[in-house]
Amino acid sequence: MRLSLIKRLSALFFLFCSMAQAGEVTVSAASSLTNAFQEIARAYEAEHASAEVLLNFGASGALLQQMTKGAPVDVFASADQQTMDIAAERQLIDKDSRQDFARNTLVVITPHDSEIKLEQLADLQQSNVERVAMGNPASVPVGRYSRQALDAASLWDGVQPKAITTQSVRQALDYVARGEVEAALVYATDAQLMKDKVKVAFSVPLDSAISYPIAQLSDSANGEEAERFITYVLSAAGQAILARHGFLKP
Repeated sequence: MRLSLIKRLSALFFLFCSMAQAGEVTVSAASSLTNAFQEIARAYEAEHASAEVLLNFGASGALLQQMTKGAPVDVFASADQQTMDIAAERQLIDKDSRQDFARNTLVVITPHDSEIKLEQLADLQQSNVERVAMGNPASVPVGRYSRQALDAASLWDGVQPKAITTQSVRQALDYVARGEVEAALVYATDAQLMKDKVKVAFSVPLDSAISYPIAQLSDSANGEEAERFITYVLSAAGQAILARHGFLKP
């Protein structure tokens, strides 16, 4: 029932977007960008009186599938390079418009009142850690980063049976905030949104940086506005907003 409602709302969103007029730009962005891009959209609209930014958030892999099926999107902002690479392979984006605009870090969080002491990935194997939330590695970038880190530490086999896979980083964050799991792997920017409900146990080392690319869709109906929005995200004003939300410079 709930899934059916979500599908109907998603269909209505894209129907609305398909009727977009000049000056409107539809942006599909990774869930971890929600708060930052909401602020960027407001600032962009304030600076460009004729513009209207329509935002759609979700796991990068889910957004990719929407675009593959023809969703009317002008700008795509992914939480990883792999998803954008696939978009490029499918000729969904204008490759010349692709640029990196932010970086992030991976952390392990616990409920704010938890007494479990976690200092390194190996501690997730402790018997008092029964459930560990993480994004689905098959479709959610934070899940792939988490799997890579656990594989590099030869810990995947020990932690995977405890894994509660989620469809976005925000879902993993919510599980910890509600005390439904003992720990989760999320982005540092998401952890800082709920400082009163979750705490960062430690930062997770990764072999490669968590880098966010942005690009214009090859079939964008509002190419000029899409280009202007991307320029704003990369501008000093856009970068300042991202920094306030905890993102690092690209």
